[in-house]
Amino acid sequence: VQLQASGGGLVQTGGSLTLSCTVSGGTLDYYHIGWFRQVPGMEREGVSSISTDGTTWSRGSLKGRVTCSRDKAKNTVYLQMNSLRPEDTAVYYCAADEFEGRLYAGNPPIWGQGTQVTVSS
Repeated sequence: VQLQASGGGLVQTGGSLTLSCTVSGGTLDYYHIGWFRQVPGMEREGVSSISTDGTTWSRGSLKGRVTCSRDKAKNTVYLQMNSLRPEDTAVYYCAADEFEGRLYAGNPPIWGQGTQVTVSS
C-alpha cells in the first residue's frame, strides 16, 4: 500500500486548504486513514482521521476548523482546513492502518511522504 499526500502550500491567516491523500494498492474499506502533522523539533500529533466505516475523529483543539472526508471511488481521503492560523504551520502526513487502535495511538505502519502547510501571519 502506498499513500500520496498533496495539497499543501502557503496560505494567509484565516485562509483554507484542502489536503488529499490518495491510496494505491489498498482500499478505504480496509484501511483507516489518519492525518498527522509535525513541526521540526516537536512531537508529531494527530489531526484527524476517518475509519473504514466512515466515522471521523478530529483533535479537540481543531474541531470546527478541520473536516476529514473521503471519496471511495477515488480511493482518496481529504482534510479540509479552515480559519488557518500560523500555529497550523507544519508538515502534514497521511497514514494508513488496518487497526484503528494503532492508528489512534499514532503508530500506523504506512505513511505518505508529507506535504508542507505554511500559514503566514
